Amino acid sequence: MNKVTLSSVKDVIPDIGGNFQLDPNVIAKFPEGTKVLRASSYGTSLWTRSARVTTILPDGEKKDYFLKCAAEGGAVMMEGEFNSITTIYNLIPSFVPKPLAWGKFKLASPDTYFFLCDLVEMSTDMPDPVKFCARVAELHRKGVSPTGKFGFHITTVHGKTEQPVEWDDNWTRYFTRLISHFFARDLLSNGRWPEYETAFKRLVEDVIPQVLDPLNSGGRSIRPSLVHGNLWEGNATTDLVTGEPMVFDAAVMYAHNEYELGMWRREIIRFGKPYFKQYLRNMPPSEPVEQWDDRNALYSLKFKLSYCLHRPGLPLVREAILADIMQLVDKYPPKISIESKLESSGANEDGKLPSVITTENEVPTAELAQLKVSETVVS
Repeated sequence: MNKVTLSSVKDVIPDIGGNFQLDPNVIAKFPEGTKVLRASSYGTSLWTRSARVTTILPDGEKKDYFLKCAAEGGAVMMEGEFNSITTIYNLIPSFVPKPLAWGKFKLASPDTYFFLCDLVEMSTDMPDPVKFCARVAELHRKGVSPTGKFGFHITTVHGKTEQPVEWDDNWTRYFTRLISHFFARDLLSNGRWPEYETAFKRLVEDVIPQVLDPLNSGGRSIRPSLVHGNLWEGNATTDLVTGEPMVFDAAVMYAHNEYELGMWRREIIRFGKPYFKQYLRNMPPSEPVEQWDDRNALYSLKFKLSYCLHRPGLPLVREAILADIMQLVDKYPPKISIESKLESSGANEDGKLPSVITTENEVPTAELAQLKVSETVVS
């Protein structure tokens, strides 16, 4: 991360305490008549710098704000986060800190951008699974795409990687573009690997259509839902004042709601079985239910790729991603291979394949399938 330097800030804005130099353009975003008492470094981040800004409002109330800033890639990052948090706030105000503004520093070199919101006193404990998952499900239900399509109106950033969020009415196509973008960035970050690239090509050509197309076939359909987009325990907390769950550092888009839970499948993420169980109680799996676990495994690959590309030089992470890809590839071979095998087993003269469904291998009912999915996740 580039070091940001400010010119003559203390001369422009005297008498501000703390160890964080505050830019005049940040000051201009506070309510008129606000007195800034102190700005101090606050929290840690791989890609940004942040501060706690203590103020006295015109009515005499003492109020703290959270300031985040970044130089390289900062404009897209800060605008994306401001729009992400604002969109969530407009739906569920208690679920995110109140956003105030985003903008560009006046005196910084190199160019630096910021995001400003209320500061929330946060618990260091994991959020309550019941409350938290109910709120996540509420976000997914209330967050209806304004275009009816998947995507978002502003580029959002996952880590420090811009997400391709151009509107698309086809979820399979949208997700393919999204995960392919992150795979390409991983190759740039960690280098070429033929076996890895061949496996990913098979994932795109064979697995993704077979796993995602059924969501919108046979009379089924999914609705684009607003997702946080970067939901792990480091971006979730409980407000110590209200006791309500809160999230931050969002990289939203309108997506299949189950996409959100792809992050939770990562081994190091602490949103484990109790959180899956509570979420599924609020938002049952999409049909076909029997593919829920495969969809979750597929969605998790995007988040694993993001982790890998942002932390280059971890071969074990890439090897684990390859193993996950191959599990899906082995389960979903090319359709032509399946048809060829069935035909060689004896297709009818009219080209129709004989029925092979028996009592034992029938597709289970929705209720039974959902129960099995839940048991797989929470057992």
